Order: sequence, then structure tokens, then C-alpha cells
Amino acid sequence: MKTLLVTLLAVLLLAGAVSACGKKGPLEPPPEKENTYPRTYPAR
Repeated sequence: MKTLLVTLLAVLLLAGAVSACGKKGPLEPPPEKENTYPRTYPAR
């Protein structure tokens, strides 16, 4: 029973680590928005 629990825990940890990897979004701004970088702060 203990080995089953340890195995399930290891699988869940590995699945979480693998699912956290990857590209979150495009690196370019959307085409409809103007690139406002760099700008002076505070922007008001």
C-alpha cells in the first residue's frame, strides 16, 4: 500500500511539473495594439 501511494504521489508531481512548462503567450504585441514600450513612468 505504501509503494502505491508513493508511486501515485510521484506521478502527480511529475504531471504537475510537465504541465507547468511551455510558452504562455505570444511574444509580439497583438496587431491591433500599438507597441508602447519604452515609455516614461508613471503613465497617466
